[in-house]
Amino acid sequence: MSELALYPLSEEHKMIRDTARDFAQNEIVPIAAEFDESGEFPHKTIKKMGEMGFMGIEIPEEYGGAGMDTLAYVLALEEICKADASHGVIMSVNNSLYCHGIMKFGTEEQKRKFVAPIASGKSIGAYSLTEPMSGSDAGTMKSRATRDGDTYVLNGRKSWVTSGPVADYYVVFMMTDPEKKQKGVSAFLVEANTPGLTRGKKEPKLGIRASATSELIFEDCRVPAENLLGREGEGFKIAMTVLDAGRIGIATQSLGIAEAAYEAARQYAVEREAFGQPIGAFQGTGFKIADMKTRIEASRLLIYNAALAKTKSKETGGRYSLEASMAKLFASETAMWVTHQAVQIHGGMGYSKELPIERYFRDAKITEIYEGTSEIQRLVISRSELGLK
Repeated sequence: MSELALYPLSEEHKMIRDTARDFAQNEIVPIAAEFDESGEFPHKTIKKMGEMGFMGIEIPEEYGGAGMDTLAYVLALEEICKADASHGVIMSVNNSLYCHGIMKFGTEEQKRKFVAPIASGKSIGAYSLTEPMSGSDAGTMKSRATRDGDTYVLNGRKSWVTSGPVADYYVVFMMTDPEKKQKGVSAFLVEANTPGLTRGKKEPKLGIRASATSELIFEDCRVPAENLLGREGEGFKIAMTVLDAGRIGIATQSLGIAEAAYEAARQYAVEREAFGQPIGAFQGTGFKIADMKTRIEASRLLIYNAALAKTKSKETGGRYSLEASMAKLFASETAMWVTHQAVQIHGGMGYSKELPIERYFRDAKITEIYEGTSEIQRLVISRSELGLK
């Protein structure tokens, strides 16, 4: 990994980066292929990550977190994702999609109850926005939450919930006023053991297979009115605000995947010989290495810029949607391109499960899809630049 002069790292930043790197290389790398093959959730290593403070890096210490900034989070997440994207996305969801929204919109009581166990690594959190027929257009969601005295009654089916099968707590988005579409969405904090909530089928996925993903089914599921996050009708705003943070996490996941694939390809280009010389000496391979490195470092700059914009937003109260979308778009497409090139450089061995190259390739694809597809990122960026809503 490069350390760019534009972003000098403090000793604290270097410490968490190096700690995450050591843990990832020693604890995660040796088991990554096994868990990818089995599809089992890596409970043991995730628990260790929680004990080391990785599951709530930006959360203040009083709520069980490490009390560091977004750049520290990015540096640690990058190292985890470089070892295994599945561990990385579990860490990303806990930090950004789950904890971030509650810290920004939750009450003091909600922070104590729903953030502290997650940030300290004792429990796992999840975020549930998507439905079988509702993705980027949240205004079309079919799930409903109806007020009944001191409770809300939740009904509906949610899909593609990262950590869904294993989470202890969920941030769930449902319609409270369907006629208002996006402005009728509300957010709720739901405990996994709440009657009326069941976990649906676990999704069989192409990549990030050790990250458990499932449906959530709500059938007259009653949650206390005090579990409403923010106010009624603020759900869409909360969801989009949280996704800004989540996109920085997925951009970082993309960077970690790309780096792992690049380093393997670079080493292979030096060691593998053809026609009496290393294959990297041929322009066909050498130019691939040059482009891979350039795109990776450009991704890093965009991610660091988005991380700093997020940190600054805490002071100004502004948004960093543009910076997050640019980082997520470029880094995810870089991950897909770099892993493709890495497979090509390795030839037949890149297609074999004997090496992790094919896993990097499979893991990279999802980064162009979740937390806003590449098409959605281009929509966010273009509308921002054109002054359109």
